[in-house]
Amino acid sequence: MNKNDKKDELNLPELTIENILQTGNWMNENFSDHLKQYALSIQQYKVLRSLKDLNGKPTDLLTLQSQMVSKNSNTTRLVEKLRLKGLITRLQNEENRRKVDINITELGLNLLDEIAPAQLKFEKSIVGNLSKKEILSLNTLLEKIRNK
Repeated sequence: MNKNDKKDELNLPELTIENILQTGNWMNENFSDHLKQYALSIQQYKVLRSLKDLNGKPTDLLTLQSQMVSKNSNTTRLVEKLRLKGLITRLQNEENRRKVDINITELGLNLLDEIAPAQLKFEKSIVGNLSKKEILSLNTLLEKIRNK
């Protein structure tokens, strides 16, 4: 009996879930290791990327929280750690005193610029053995699973 015959005998939903979990853990470990050299966590990197994408416009904690990979991330704590590193600013909104405006600093932008070439190399190492069509299909399938 070959490997494919064994897979046919298995419960395919169970196999799929196991595969996704293993791949997710593998990705998390690799991405975390990649970002260690910049003293950033995955969540901190995602916050910086989200802020950069706003092109200088401030945002708030709720907006950042909605863009996080893990909805359980403590965005307040993440933002404070980035502020202490000088990578972002937190300022009280002039129009709404209960709202805090969050912006990326020049230091944060410079760090993302420094990371960019290594990030591109990392991304290519992860999906380099897939064709563009396979990458598109994979993303479509993963989104379909999440959105039921």
